[in-house]
Amino acid sequence: MKNIAVILLIVLMSVSFAACGDSSQEKNDSSTLKEAGETKVSKQESEDSKTQKPVSATESTSVPDEAENPDGGGENENAGATNVLVAYFSATNTTKGVAEYMADGLRADLYEIVPQEPYTDDDLDYNDDNSRSTMEMNDPAVRPAISGSVDNMDQYDVVFIGFPIWWETAPRIIDTFIESYDFSGTTVITFCTSGSSGIGPASSNLKKLCKGNPTWKRGRRFDGDVSQSTVNKWVDGFRLK
Repeated sequence: MKNIAVILLIVLMSVSFAACGDSSQEKNDSSTLKEAGETKVSKQESEDSKTQKPVSATESTSVPDEAENPDGGGENENAGATNVLVAYFSATNTTKGVAEYMADGLRADLYEIVPQEPYTDDDLDYNDDNSRSTMEMNDPAVRPAISGSVDNMDQYDVVFIGFPIWWETAPRIIDTFIESYDFSGTTVITFCTSGSSGIGPASSNLKKLCKGNPTWKRGRRFDGDVSQSTVNKWVDGFRLK
């Protein structure tokens, strides 16, 4: 009888240990699955952060003015400006055509720089060392007289100045025009016509002669047969209207 009681006690203890073992194993398995799941989620979040493309300034829905208007050079420095003058000198009417396109597109005032002594064909013969234009261009101090003047130059917010390229720079009569006025508080923009010579040297030279420390823009060169749409596109870049 005593032996039977001992056997029953041993059986009960075995069953109890087995149950505890299964419970412990279930607890360990549950913990392992949880850790595996968190590791997987964490790894996926890490991959997403690597592939997510940062938003750059150029991808913003607000496009900078510079990107919209590369020809105009940035923000509209002349917002609200309504008074624009296009002044030009044109010995052979080539620059005149460009100036008229410009004034028409901007609805600006147009002023022709007329020499007091008009240039003849002989005067413009650059192959003649004794021609008037050759002698003028060989002497930086020459200032050909201008017939007439601009009334109330100070009323203009923006002044375009156009000319043909002579000897890789502006004709001396443009020096006369520049030195005749005070351009304080004005934006000055140059343009020229030529077969190939750029406006760089001419613009730099004229800037040195300009009184009043205006906002100075280098401008650009045009071919003689430039279209009005090309001229309009350029001036529209300044957003002066």
